Amino acid sequence: MKWMEYLTTSEVAAYLRVKERTVYDLVARKAIPCSRVTGKLIFPRRLIDRWLDANVHIVESSVLSPPPIFGGSSDPLLEWALRESHCGLATLFEGSSAGLKRFAEAQALAVGLHLRNPEDDGFNTAAVRSLSGVHDLLLIEWAERDQGLVVSRGNPLGLRNLVDTVEKRACFVVRQEGAGGHLLFNALLEQEQVDPSGFLFAERPALTETDVASAVADGEADCGLAVGAVARRFGLEFVPLQRERFDIVCRRRDYFEPPLQKLFAFARTPAFAEKAKQLGYYAVEGTGTVRFNA
Repeated sequence: MKWMEYLTTSEVAAYLRVKERTVYDLVARKAIPCSRVTGKLIFPRRLIDRWLDANVHIVESSVLSPPPIFGGSSDPLLEWALRESHCGLATLFEGSSAGLKRFAEAQALAVGLHLRNPEDDGFNTAAVRSLSGVHDLLLIEWAERDQGLVVSRGNPLGLRNLVDTVEKRACFVVRQEGAGGHLLFNALLEQEQVDPSGFLFAERPALTETDVASAVADGEADCGLAVGAVARRFGLEFVPLQRERFDIVCRRRDYFEPPLQKLFAFARTPAFAEKAKQLGYYAVEGTGTVRFNA
């Protein structure tokens, strides 16, 4: 094969006789000489040859790959799709911030996020930009969804906002520190100018959206902040407070592997759209849209 002066990713992979994902790993670790032109990677062959002479052991060594785990924030539509798509990913839902940390440490293949950007009305891009040592990631829209107050059936306390929960001494189940729901709670407190010291909090925080609805349904709390879909599932009332975007972050190389390809292919089926409608409080027209490409 005749090699050009500058190689593409696929060409340098063939030249080194490794998989393209290995090349992306080396680029992410800044372990291989390359340049980025109009968003595409190019590799000067003369520098690759010099690098090979000095660093052959890097190519031969195994590159750390994350386990087949989907982490980060929970979402009812996502949990259902992970099962129905038969993508083979295990789940470890522990909140947006904890999921990002796990992703950065190569302990999860992909994570779900719903973190508002502090500088604008967008979501999640500021969080992924702040990741150190990760240079080959994608942020892909999963769905828009409504967040709000999950309250007991019939809304006996007549709760309409966070001010009401304080004034009416409603027992509020909060999410754990670092969860997207907890960060949203703090943002709404500031927006509505509510003093958090006035809240009557449940004994234990909820680790997932479903746990919030479960606590309200079981009488452990009067209300909590979660997505409308979990309220509907438990037969509870829901007071929408904010529309947000829930995204999935992954590495580019992992996006093209079977697990995530199966998940997003399933998200394009009529069954997926029907399930989103059935769960309620979702908009899935933008599902699969790339929102950030590092």
